[in-house]
Amino acid sequence: MSIPPKTLVLRLSSIGDIVLSSALLRTLRTAAGREARIDYVVRKEYADLVRYNHHLSVVHVYDPASGFDGLKTLAGELRREGYGLVVDIHDSIRTKLLRAACRAERTVVIDKRKMERWLLVNLKRNAYDGIVSVAERYIETVAPFGVAYDGKGLEIFIPDAVQFDVSGRMAKLRLDRFETVIGLCPGSRHFTKRWQTEKFAEVGLRAAKELKAKVLLFGGPGENGDCSVVERTIAAGAGADTVTNFAGSFSLLESAAALEFCDAVVTNDSGLMHLAAAKQKKTVAVFGSTVREFGFAPFGTEAVVVEEEGMECRPCTHIGRRDCPKGHFHCMNGITADRVFTAVTSLLAHR
Repeated sequence: MSIPPKTLVLRLSSIGDIVLSSALLRTLRTAAGREARIDYVVRKEYADLVRYNHHLSVVHVYDPASGFDGLKTLAGELRREGYGLVVDIHDSIRTKLLRAACRAERTVVIDKRKMERWLLVNLKRNAYDGIVSVAERYIETVAPFGVAYDGKGLEIFIPDAVQFDVSGRMAKLRLDRFETVIGLCPGSRHFTKRWQTEKFAEVGLRAAKELKAKVLLFGGPGENGDCSVVERTIAAGAGADTVTNFAGSFSLLESAAALEFCDAVVTNDSGLMHLAAAKQKKTVAVFGSTVREFGFAPFGTEAVVVEEEGMECRPCTHIGRRDCPKGHFHCMNGITADRVFTAVTSLLAHR
C-alpha cells in the first residue's frame, strides 16, 4: 500500500511523546519520498520540538488558549488541505475531532495497549508482549504502508543560531579542564517520578570528586529550586567551579544543544530523558512508579534503567501521581545513590 502525496501526523503533547515521534517522521519520509508532503499538528508550547524537523513540510500549531473556537478553526484549515492519510499517534478527544474533520481517505490510529496498561496498573497482571518502545509503536501504526524502523534512534533538530549560542556559553565553562561531563536532570512533572533531590546531589558530588567531572544541571523554570539545592551541595563539597545550573535559563532546544556536551546523563522518567536519548547520550534513568513495559524507557541510545523490581504495588500509574498511594514511596526511597553512581561509571567505562 503506497503512502498518499499528503500525510498529516497528529501529536499535540508532551515533550517525550513528541521527541519519540521523530523516528516515525524519519521513516515515514523515507517511505514516502522527498516529494511527498508530511505535516504535523502540535500544541504551541511544544512546537519548537518539530518546527525545524527536516522531514516535515508544514507544522500546524494549536494554541490551547484559543479554546474550542481555535480547535474548530484549525479543523477547518486541515479539512481544506485534503490529506490522503491521517496518522493519529495521540488518540485524544482533540485529535479525534481533528482527524474526523480531515475526512481523509485513510486514517490510522496508535494502539496504546490500553487494556494491557490497565491490567498492569490495576491488577498487576503483565499482559504485554515484551517491552516495545512507544517510538516503535508509532511506526507500527503505519506498517501497512511499508514503513519500518531503521535502527537510527531519535532525532532533535536545532537551528544553527541556537547551537552557536549554546556552544558559546559552554565554551566559557572550559570543559576541557575536566575528565568527563555529567548532566543531571532532577525534575519531573509528577512527584512519583522524581527521585530524591539529595540523592541527585550525592551522585553529582561523587562524580565531581571521584570522576573529576563537571556537573551540568538541567530543568524547567519550576525545577530551579531543586537544581539549586543540588548545585549548592556539589559546590560546597567539590568547589563552585565543578557545577553549573542551567535550570530555568534554557529553552527546550537550548537544553538539547547543551546535553550534546555531556558524556552521560542521569535523569528521572521525564521529557529531558528523551531529549538526552535523541542526542544519543549515555543515559541512566531512575524509574519509580512507572515501568519499562509502558514504552517510555530511553530509546536508541546506551542506557540503564535503575528501578525497584518485584514490588507488589508497582506500577501504580502510567503517567505519574502527586503522591504515593501507599504512603511509603519505597519505589524511589529504595534506590540508593550508590546504585545510580555505579550505573554511571559502568556506562562511562564503555567509552
